[in-house]
Amino acid sequence: MCGILGVVATTPVNQLLYDGLMVLQHRGQDAAGIATAEGHTFHLHKGPGLVRDVFRTRNMRALPGNWGIGHCRYPTAGSAWNFAEAQPFYVNSPFGITLAHNGNLTNSEELKRVMFEQDLRHVNTNSDSEVLLNVLAHELQAHAKGPRLDLDTIFAAVAGVHRRCKGAYAVVAMIAGYGLLAFRDPYGIRPLVVGTNETMAGTEYLVASESVTLDTLGFQVMRDVAPGEAVFIDLNLKFSARQCAEKPMLAPCIFEYVYLARPDSMMDGVSVYETRLSMGEFLAEKVKKFIPVEEIDVVIPIPDSSRPSAMQLAQKLGIPYREGFVKNRYVGRTFIMPGQAMRKKSVRQKLNTVGQEFKGKRVLLVDDSIVRGTTSREIVEMARAAGALKVYFASAAPPVRYPNVYGIDMPTRAELIATDRTGEEIAREIGADALVYQDLEALEASITALNPDLKVFDTSCFNGCYITGDVTPEYLNHVENKRNGKAKSSDEDGTGSRQMVLGLAPDEGQD
Repeated sequence: MCGILGVVATTPVNQLLYDGLMVLQHRGQDAAGIATAEGHTFHLHKGPGLVRDVFRTRNMRALPGNWGIGHCRYPTAGSAWNFAEAQPFYVNSPFGITLAHNGNLTNSEELKRVMFEQDLRHVNTNSDSEVLLNVLAHELQAHAKGPRLDLDTIFAAVAGVHRRCKGAYAVVAMIAGYGLLAFRDPYGIRPLVVGTNETMAGTEYLVASESVTLDTLGFQVMRDVAPGEAVFIDLNLKFSARQCAEKPMLAPCIFEYVYLARPDSMMDGVSVYETRLSMGEFLAEKVKKFIPVEEIDVVIPIPDSSRPSAMQLAQKLGIPYREGFVKNRYVGRTFIMPGQAMRKKSVRQKLNTVGQEFKGKRVLLVDDSIVRGTTSREIVEMARAAGALKVYFASAAPPVRYPNVYGIDMPTRAELIATDRTGEEIAREIGADALVYQDLEALEASITALNPDLKVFDTSCFNGCYITGDVTPEYLNHVENKRNGKAKSSDEDGTGSRQMVLGLAPDEGQD
């Protein structure tokens, strides 16, 4: 998961890109970068850390131009920082391209081999985003009929990317002297939306991971980029779009709605906030089957993603809703902390209890999901330390039993608390008196009820069914062995590339 955006405007865009990355900061806190262009000249600045720490006034002044792209990266698990893998990436041949990517390629190792042996292209990092950039550059070169590009060539190149690249990818790229290109993988696993802003000088366009970026920057949502579709905005502000995949099918990552996206975003025609309210209603029905309602005195959310679900659950059950945890907003999201020790330590720094909401009460804690269980265990301990008589736990998502290979840091089955454990065993592991998980069918229904056109999702982290069809047990074992040190991995060579973990793009925001 990372945040990407691209803009073609009538005035300088450096501040616009900076502000947009600030809005997308929740999608990546490890690194940030901005590339702008004046004609055929690119200007680029990127570095480790939060957006506000990467860019200073002198950096912003060095980013002139009326079009550009931005990226914020979220950290790989337990990996060292490697500046070379910050995005955007740049390649000078054939036409000069900068690119930012959200997602993860599952066949990046094969692509690297082919590019080295046949395409005669060198990939300098372990990032699958650099692989994707070089595939795009090669396809542009292969389809170009001369020294100039046209729309047919650009869209044919994207079609070539779709044929060669497997996995999840939402992409923004600048082609020097031509314009902004954006496209989404044939399954639409990672989100991408385009919007417009009408000015006296013409229509400006902005493409971003989430619609909240458009809202805050004064753009109107035009529509989501369709799976397999490419959009191109030239330097004269002309917008073009074309379907470039042979068999596109909308199957977005369901975890975007559970946790990753901001609640004030719209994704594929659905309000993320409303889906989380709906999740709470379905979860309430499940709770009633396993915990007597009269045994619950209060419902308390784990801030922030679970608040809508917890509120709706409490209302459905007729139980008081209370805020029992105060969040320190200057500590990063624990799910995307780089490493278990850092993740565990940050829980206590991030949350503190409001003692009177727990003392002498039987509490139901509601969280959006349980991944490794570290945060859940610490939170249950905090609730008991604050005087709770009983601590029940409910998850708005089903048990996470499988790795996500499409750009989320769920790298190995051994690290997932639900792997090979029953609900009762997980409850004991986190110290809860009872644990209730959402059913997968109910989770899907909570979204399709709001948009019946959304019929298929990537739910691989819950059921092990990978939507792209190319993820085998052998593949998972291979990447997990690398992560666990049985083969040379990114942690061993210090690159911290997520792609070496599960084919994950280090950009994902890790990419």
